Amino acid sequence: MSEVEFENFYKERLEEKIIFSLAKRKNIDFKTAMSAYYTSFLSRLIEQGSYGIQYLDSELLTDELEKELTKDF
Repeated sequence: MSEVEFENFYKERLEEKIIFSLAKRKNIDFKTAMSAYYTSFLSRLIEQGSYGIQYLDSELLTDELEKELTKDF
């Protein structure tokens, strides 16, 4: 597995953990959580690898996503 492939795999797993965590915390279905995540600013930061954010803990990132979603509503 190349470094790029590993990085992509790692990001996908991180996103999955964030989405599942959000669904559990908010008691929402996976599809709704996925939609909320993929339309968030956080998802763009992770995809771009901005500030090394993709290396932070998934629970911490879920906290940040919840804060972002609260601001939007």
